Amino acid sequence: MAIPTLDTFQVIGDPSRRKMLMLLSQDSLTINSLADNFDMSRPAVSKHVKILEVAGFISIQDMGRERYCTLKKDGFEELQAWLNYFDQFWASKLKNLGDLLNSKLPN
Repeated sequence: MAIPTLDTFQVIGDPSRRKMLMLLSQDSLTINSLADNFDMSRPAVSKHVKILEVAGFISIQDMGRERYCTLKKDGFEELQAWLNYFDQFWASKLKNLGDLLNSKLPN
């Protein structure tokens, strides 16, 4: 099964993958444990898990007969960098507005 290459926003754009990330923020889970939280086939869950892994949001570690999924920061760093750009953009706009309003105050 070919796993599509998706950008960060396509990866987190899927509600099931976002829910998987939320579940994994609480604890590492096996793929089967993750699947228990969804009304979809195990192969469908595995495909979502693989997409999250390829995008750097999770890592998968084999421990015995189980495969454990754990959050990984790589995918989140790309997302955070994009958000930081707009945080700086708005901070600059608000500073300019504050400067303008302060210049209009009577001395």
